[in-house]
Amino acid sequence: MTPTPILKVEALAKTFTLHTQGGVQLPVFADAHFTVAPGECVVLAGPSGSGKSTLLRSLYANYLPDAGRVLVWHRGEWVDLVTAEPRQVLEIRRETMGYVSQFLRVIPRVPILELVAEPLLVQGIDAEIAKARAKTLLARLALPERLWSVPPATFSGGEQQRVNIARSFIRSFPILLLDEPTASLDQANRETVVALITEAREAGAAIVAICHDAPVRDAIATRLFDVTEFATAA
Repeated sequence: MTPTPILKVEALAKTFTLHTQGGVQLPVFADAHFTVAPGECVVLAGPSGSGKSTLLRSLYANYLPDAGRVLVWHRGEWVDLVTAEPRQVLEIRRETMGYVSQFLRVIPRVPILELVAEPLLVQGIDAEIAKARAKTLLARLALPERLWSVPPATFSGGEQQRVNIARSFIRSFPILLLDEPTASLDQANRETVVALITEAREAGAAIVAICHDAPVRDAIATRLFDVTEFATAA
């Protein structure tokens, strides 16, 4: 039996207006639609500039679409992120929808062990249990123990990316959005991240990802969604 989707994208459209350029409009996509069920990993396909990042950020409510709906199954009901109140968007991000960005945005002086444990602490998980899970993930992602008490401000791009991944995978989100999760990583860490994604999917996460690395894409995708089919001309 086909699993019931927990993320539905319906007739989504986005155009950017360049107000500093006399109101020039840059259409990105229109009438984009797909669903994602638990246990699926849908990888957004298309060349650079085709709108993949814009679509992913629209799913996370970082961008406001011009039309359409992003329906998320949250607390036993459908919520449209396009029209949801900011309070509810934040609630969904805490409980239902995780996001792995290419960039780490954190408080500069907080050690990485505390940063990675934080999502569990917010859930009310015991501090010792949260830190133990954080240590396991950091070790798995080859971040040496000597760095666990250090803030990540001076880390390399690859090290910061691994902290970002650890923060996102330390707890189980029903929906995961992944923006180039293996960018800046070496081969060994790419394989670790592929394993984490696979484990999350097999545990029932519904995943939407952007991945330009063909071997990684082939390893994680259950199907592709071609964004260029919904591209709009200026």
